[in-house]
Amino acid sequence: MAASAAPSPSSGSIRRVVAASLIGTTIEWYDFFLYGTAAALVFNKLFFPTSDPLTGTLIAFVTYAIGFLARPLGGVVFGHFGDRVGRKKLLVLSLLMMGGATFAMGLLPTHASIGVGAPILLTVLRLVQGFALGGEWGGAVLIVSEHGGDRHRGFWASWPQSGAPGGNLLATGVLALLAAVQSDAAFLAWGWRVPFLLSGVLVVVGLWIRLSVSESPVFLAARAARQGRRDEAPVVQVFRRSWRQVLTAVGARFGENISYYVLTSFLLVYVTAHLGLPKSIALNAVLIGSAVHFVTIPAWGALSDRIGRRPVTLIGSVGMAVWAFAFFALVDSESFVVITAAVTAGLLLHGAMYGPQAAFISELFDTEVRYSGASMGSQLASIVAGALAPIVAVELLRDHGSSFPVSLYLCAAAVVTTLTVAFARETRGRDLARTSAAPAPAPGYDRQDAAGTLSA
Repeated sequence: MAASAAPSPSSGSIRRVVAASLIGTTIEWYDFFLYGTAAALVFNKLFFPTSDPLTGTLIAFVTYAIGFLARPLGGVVFGHFGDRVGRKKLLVLSLLMMGGATFAMGLLPTHASIGVGAPILLTVLRLVQGFALGGEWGGAVLIVSEHGGDRHRGFWASWPQSGAPGGNLLATGVLALLAAVQSDAAFLAWGWRVPFLLSGVLVVVGLWIRLSVSESPVFLAARAARQGRRDEAPVVQVFRRSWRQVLTAVGARFGENISYYVLTSFLLVYVTAHLGLPKSIALNAVLIGSAVHFVTIPAWGALSDRIGRRPVTLIGSVGMAVWAFAFFALVDSESFVVITAAVTAGLLLHGAMYGPQAAFISELFDTEVRYSGASMGSQLASIVAGALAPIVAVELLRDHGSSFPVSLYLCAAAVVTTLTVAFARETRGRDLARTSAAPAPAPGYDRQDAAGTLSA
């Protein structure tokens, strides 16, 4: 069935789906980013105490990376069942798992209380967070992509992407507020627990909204067409027919992932441990930058509906390759205004890569394997890129005592995304209702090629 033959969604229904996905992803990213911010500011002291502050921070970031290692497994499991039983049920489960793990972190005893058991429990809960987030991204962007039509898919699908800066904004904002009204001693004693416990309230709100939306009509049609047919598991189908698309998704996310964690999580370490400035400067800079990031991501998504996914992504990746060197030079000024401008400009370029990404990756895969393929591609990138970014950056800073190697690392990551997207083909306007009966998609798609010509 062609997408054009399906009834067009009403503006009210698509807005409800977008709102449910945005609020859910914001809460899940709040939970996930809260750990990263706490790893830079708190966990290095309370759970991984060492004589060297950078070493303690590095160990804390290793457990931060462990959450990323669980994300591909979550992507495979959630993707399999999401392609079999539906997007909505799995999105509800991911929200419950993420919120429960984050709330439990707020109740954990510290290293001073129970010794080595504290970091072990923290690491286990981080694994649960990563597993849940591995299934969240694919489901959230797909349920929006599959509800909306072809013409404005980039715009609508970019809204769940805003959940990432929205969650970071919320997490950083809560921590910045607590840091402003509490002494350092009070914050370390109990104040850091408040944002984690707040997750319990946010999850209740998110569930109420997420349960109100309907299942994807594209998925329901594909499931009905599959009745009585015995297919291979979605993950097997992805590796057999769509491995090129998975690699394309990984490459497209590579520079985007690394740049985001360098601009946000690593910045907190750089400003406090290297420049010796108060943590409030970095927190407030990220807070302001995330607010701008949040509102501009949909604008980039809308632009990709007009000129294509590839050109918009290339604006961001090429720009980030250059900005990698200007960024730290501006941060070294130690001026709050200049640091904030540097972070904001960097996040604007990141948004150009991130905004079109949901539609671009969704358009790479057939309906029967779309949840599995999109989740695997995005989450594999989280291991090779996002998980290692703060660790590599901290190691480079510790070994060289300079930001220049970090700039080279950031630039190289942006070049990987630039080359990947430059050699991919445009996906804008692709029919999301296609099934495996149609020709297998390639790493990209020429919108003018009505026959769906494969790229080399």
